Amino acid sequence: MEAPLPDPWLAYFADRGHTGVRRIGAGVEGVVYRLSEGRVAKVWSGRPPADLDLTRQVYADIARHPLPFSTPEILDVEDHEGVLVTYERELPGVSMRVDSAHAAPGPELTTEQRDTLLTVLRGLASVPATDVMRQLTVQGDDRPLWRDHDCFRDALAALVARAAARHGDALAAHVPDFEAGVERTQEALRSLPDVPVTVIHGDLVPPNVHMDAAGRPVAVLDFGFYTTAGDPAFEAAVTAAVWDMYGPHAEEHTAALTRLFAHEFGYAPTTLTAYQAAYALTTYDLFGLDDGDGHFRWCAQQLRRNAVFTAQVRAAATPRAARTPGT
Repeated sequence: MEAPLPDPWLAYFADRGHTGVRRIGAGVEGVVYRLSEGRVAKVWSGRPPADLDLTRQVYADIARHPLPFSTPEILDVEDHEGVLVTYERELPGVSMRVDSAHAAPGPELTTEQRDTLLTVLRGLASVPATDVMRQLTVQGDDRPLWRDHDCFRDALAALVARAAARHGDALAAHVPDFEAGVERTQEALRSLPDVPVTVIHGDLVPPNVHMDAAGRPVAVLDFGFYTTAGDPAFEAAVTAAVWDMYGPHAEEHTAALTRLFAHEFGYAPTTLTAYQAAYALTTYDLFGLDDGDGHFRWCAQQLRRNAVFTAQVRAAATPRAARTPGT
């Protein structure tokens, strides 16, 4: 077996005066390196400069609001041979847990895990949406989510239509009654009430939530994958679905968290179910186009058992309950 090639970025950052440089993580949007003096560098992939400028402004908009946890701050940006590099403040804490693709969580959700997720959802839902957030494009799409729309439900329904048209035939091969399910999901989204919108992280998987030694959330990182302005119920719905995607108890965990968020925040369960269908329909093709890819396979599974997509229930345009995540 050939030895792996050396990482050229380690030498690049060392040449710029940083000591003890090491790679600490990689995600959809790039690779992160720990530098000296409490900084990290993120080497971006697949993001044009204009999007990064918007992301930097979104970070600043979030930072204007006091939160019980830290969020990213871009300190400097450079272009190295066509590759964007951001220098950011290192965020405290350690990951809530590793991704369920690498180590499955146990069958029971702990009180600490529940409380952490509730704290994060409440915090993010206290940050009002800004015009900059409305200019963001979610991963895989070709235009800002809010372009030509003035409410989240219609913007998301339009995104579902565009995403289904990209490679819908591939998903239809694994999901019965696909076209009708897409129409039912769009109808359900358009029937939802128009509500005040807040910042949406859109990818609150456990590695993106950091905790301290006492088990309290101290940082939320990696905005950008699905970051936008939107209904905080969408954030709750997606978080319930992605907290455990691949473990043997994933379906039970999603159901338990969906019930928890519906109860704590007053969301209609069918609203959360409609948003979970929308998430699967708008991210299914980002990493692969058949069930050899874990995320594609997960999205197909989500749709096959989603009660709105399969017409087991219909999402009703019911008023939002009095409680909201920000209160």
